[in-house]
Amino acid sequence: MTVLSEIGDKTFFAAAILAMRHPRRLVLSGCLGALIVMTILSAVVGWAAPNLISRKLTHHITTVLFFGFGLWSLWDAFSDGGEAEEFEEVEKKLDADFKANAGATKEGSKAFSITFFGEWGDKSQLATIGLAADENPFGVVLGGIIGQALCTTAAVIGGKSLASQISEKIVALSGGVLFIVFGIQSFLSPVKS
Repeated sequence: MTVLSEIGDKTFFAAAILAMRHPRRLVLSGCLGALIVMTILSAVVGWAAPNLISRKLTHHITTVLFFGFGLWSLWDAFSDGGEAEEFEEVEKKLDADFKANAGATKEGSKAFSITFFGEWGDKSQLATIGLAADENPFGVVLGGIIGQALCTTAAVIGGKSLASQISEKIVALSGGVLFIVFGIQSFLSPVKS
């Protein structure tokens, strides 16, 4: 799920652009560090949610989130635009950030900040919270980190060429269907006590 929601995402493009301008090792470590921290924080929030509100309510919220993300991804698949426009949008934002902070920070910390705040409120973060509320949080963290590592490594190694070879429509359709399948599974499964 993480892989399908991250390929072609703004943080994927940010990692690709940063890797074109800075040492790949620093960009990869900064981006992965941010994604690992974000995944762990999201899983902790998801794990704590059933302790703060009823498990039945968190289960229903998770189900609604899966269906919502599925529809959102399907909407993205059929709406106009594409990875070229998103790539250009992220590149312009990064250019503005670089000009504003010229020489103020090292590449690794810049990659960490851009990735961390880029992921805040993203589909993958909210899905991680929902999954951790309903499933084993350690498994969610492990799966999330592996998925994030695969996508970020691909972005850093060859993001621009990879993004041009993978159809954003197919990725969005696959992600949308997967989220809806998770929603159906969540809807049909009993609430855990």
